[in-house]
Amino acid sequence: MKKKKIIALAVVFTAFCSITSCKKYLDIVPDNVAVIENAFKLRIEAEKYLFTCYSYLPKNGDGWFNAGMMSGDEIWLPQTDKAHWHPAFQIAQGEQNRSRPLFNEWGGDLKGGDGRYNYLMMFRAIRHCNIFLQNIKDPTKAPDLGIAERERWIGEVEFLKAYYHYYLMRTYGPIPLIDVNAPESSDPEGLYYKRAPIDETVNYLSTLLDAATEKLPQRISDENKELGRITKPIALAIKAKLLLMAASPLFNGNPDYAGFRDKENTTLFNPVFDLKKWEKARDAAKAAIASAELNGSALYTYTNDSYGLSTETKTQLNIRNAVTTRWSTEHVWALSNSYFVNEALCMPPMAGIANVDRFQLQGVWGAPLKIAKMFYSKNGVPIDEDKTLDFANYMQTRVATTSERFTIEPGFATARLNYDREPRFYADLGFDGSKWYMKDATSTSSDVNSVYVQSKNAERSGFGHFTNWNETGYFIKKLVHWESTTNTNNAPTWKTYPWPEIRLADLYLMYAEALNEVEPGSATAISYVDRVRTRAGLKGVVESWTTYSKNPSKYTSQNGLREIIRRERLIELAFEGQRFWDLRRWKLAAEELNKDITGLSVLGKTTESYNIERTIFNQTFIAPRDYLWPIGDNEIRKNPKLVENPGW
Repeated sequence: MKKKKIIALAVVFTAFCSITSCKKYLDIVPDNVAVIENAFKLRIEAEKYLFTCYSYLPKNGDGWFNAGMMSGDEIWLPQTDKAHWHPAFQIAQGEQNRSRPLFNEWGGDLKGGDGRYNYLMMFRAIRHCNIFLQNIKDPTKAPDLGIAERERWIGEVEFLKAYYHYYLMRTYGPIPLIDVNAPESSDPEGLYYKRAPIDETVNYLSTLLDAATEKLPQRISDENKELGRITKPIALAIKAKLLLMAASPLFNGNPDYAGFRDKENTTLFNPVFDLKKWEKARDAAKAAIASAELNGSALYTYTNDSYGLSTETKTQLNIRNAVTTRWSTEHVWALSNSYFVNEALCMPPMAGIANVDRFQLQGVWGAPLKIAKMFYSKNGVPIDEDKTLDFANYMQTRVATTSERFTIEPGFATARLNYDREPRFYADLGFDGSKWYMKDATSTSSDVNSVYVQSKNAERSGFGHFTNWNETGYFIKKLVHWESTTNTNNAPTWKTYPWPEIRLADLYLMYAEALNEVEPGSATAISYVDRVRTRAGLKGVVESWTTYSKNPSKYTSQNGLREIIRRERLIELAFEGQRFWDLRRWKLAAEELNKDITGLSVLGKTTESYNIERTIFNQTFIAPRDYLWPIGDNEIRKNPKLVENPGW
């Protein structure tokens, strides 16, 4: 940006705090600030530029813009009606391409040529961060800004700069490192950036995050005005995520990219595995946990006994509320720029709820059958490992008993797959016959006789609407706030919440994963997994596998414990946009994303015709090509120093 050039206004941040006690504080550089010098004349104008740097944080609370949530296999949309389709879901169906890349965060256009997606521009964000740092580090700029506050602001923007680079690296692999903006006097050659090797990028970002951490506050003191701003625990958590990604198989000694070089013959991936990367990831996760717990972070548990809820429902609320409680102590980083806005897409009309409007209660987000199978049995082990329960005929139906009344409607016939499952299965998923507890479901807020799903063809939750139906037969209950008002003839009143980008449970499982790689079969790693399992109403790993698994010693080997930890992550963080990135960094996407997307026969009107598994889509993932998204022909033509990702 030239010295006298008018500042391009960042896309306006949504009024994310208008529905909470938090004031709207992330204003942007105003129209009457015409040049850079004026933007840093006084503290009040410099603060607006600070919030311009914040304004590029991704809106992950909106499924339309959360790449991880919709690009994989975790959530599926109606197949024959494209009203709900968007670029990420098109990628899930194999439509990514290099001529007009979908979700094009490199070029700043999420859907080639469609300007309404044109706000996630990470390189523009980095440029704004560099402008801010260059000016605010000059003590003659914004002279009314105090020393301590100036230092904090520098730390915040150093973090944002590192985060935007990390966001790009996770998607594209090797990226240019924009440490400083090119001067206005640069010749054309000076405006071209080349991609840096992965190890160089990780070291640069780790150092930048360290510098930021030293300047950031441990906690937010003015919660009315500053919730969502960056703190030490957030910076340490992102550093842990960065180093965990760098240590994982996709980036650590990956032979698929051994020959990936730039035009100067520089190797962009180190093909040699390095155990020290796992040690760094372990230490970073441990530091992030310590900092978060110092702030009072803890796994959420539901403690309100005033409604007389059953143990089953309370355990489900442990899990649901860990995500949906506003500013929960479990939320290490909640995105105040992005509240979850898709509750209507998750929840359908149900038996016992007055509202039957399929535009207001749509329920179109569906979990494929393989995701439903992923959850453990009630004994805390995979359903195909449980030696005491038989799930071989998982589509065979039986009738729910009174003892199952808090998970399935008594007298209702539903598939074997839906019985004898762990609490997270019932907390995360709605299905034909399943109970779906909402606070306003009964006049007493009790869970006795609460509402339930009817999802056969032409029933309240089922197929029949011309636009809104669930393609798989499994609804996403986990993301719907239990205190939203839905049992009304009027439109629902959704109780929204800042999107939990990082939860403490995530950090615990990251630490366990890294520990097992450094200390195979680590008892400490198991203890951190058990913390998450205990909150979910399960027994510990050792007791569960020893007592119930066909492979009782599985947890004693590195490979066995690795598989357990990975599955625990996939279950605990289901529908939070994590699975897609985890499958990539583990190099398991080629295995999982080449499995068919299947669901129930939603056109069926009877128990027998509905509970039949059907293939919805033959998903394909081409390795190694699809592990990294294409930069695109347009960007490659514009910058002669760039090379395209392998396979594209």
